[in-house]
Amino acid sequence: MSDSTHDAVRAEHLIEALPYILSYQGATVVIKFGGHAMLSEELQDGFAKDVTLLRLLGFKPVVVHGGGPGISRMLKRLDIGSRFVEGLRYTDPETLEVVEMVLAGSIGKDIAGRITRAGGAAVGLSGKDALLIEARKAAGPRGPGGEELDVGLVGEPVRVNKALLAHLGEGGFIPVIAPVGSDREGGSWNINADTAAAAVAGELKARRLILLTDVEGVLDGEGNLILELDRARIADLRAGGQVTGGMIPKLECCLEALDNGCSAASIIDGRVPHSLLLEIFTHRGCGTEVKL
Repeated sequence: MSDSTHDAVRAEHLIEALPYILSYQGATVVIKFGGHAMLSEELQDGFAKDVTLLRLLGFKPVVVHGGGPGISRMLKRLDIGSRFVEGLRYTDPETLEVVEMVLAGSIGKDIAGRITRAGGAAVGLSGKDALLIEARKAAGPRGPGGEELDVGLVGEPVRVNKALLAHLGEGGFIPVIAPVGSDREGGSWNINADTAAAAVAGELKARRLILLTDVEGVLDGEGNLILELDRARIADLRAGGQVTGGMIPKLECCLEALDNGCSAASIIDGRVPHSLLLEIFTHRGCGTEVKL
């Protein structure tokens, strides 16, 4: 393909993106950054550039990040054992101290630094800052007999300080949030990043919630990507056993965000370079969009 043909293709892509750029002016987009994308230097830097571009185009991006592998490495380094309950890490006070140190003190600052070096103005925050994410103890998984199992200091959002996030957004800053919350008595809680992102998206009435994952999106029984889902189709897929494991809570987070005022939610493959831009700026997108 000649250089002139490449230029024409790029021009067509820009023209295709223009309506989406215009429609998102001033709109809030909440992005959960995690999974494989956080393990690759190239993907991390690409993500930082993509988020910066969104801000420059008039979007108001808010990033909520995970960091499970980093937490596991630090626990091992400090010789702190991990206990799991139905696949969920039990969070005792010693583990929570490491979780907060890694998420808010290391990973969050690294992401904010990458965005700033890319030309944005990112601010690394903990959910504990200014009671950004007020939380309470979350219900645990159910055991074989239906009993609720305790997973320790794992919390769920009760309230999000939208005034703080709105103030940062109006000032041109990009919040980068570590999902550690607190209650009004001073207690700290480890919060699942998807759950935290959904709470932020709902509170801000975001135009879109985007969850970056390690899979292509939601797949049907034959392994094909499902482009759009609603609540009824999700229920059918679950009943038929086509949606299982970790995808179930992700879909539940999407529905919760939509119920609370977020306009749309997407589950996309964070392993694909610039998947964030492809999802927003192309008609087809690159993952599964969830709507009510």
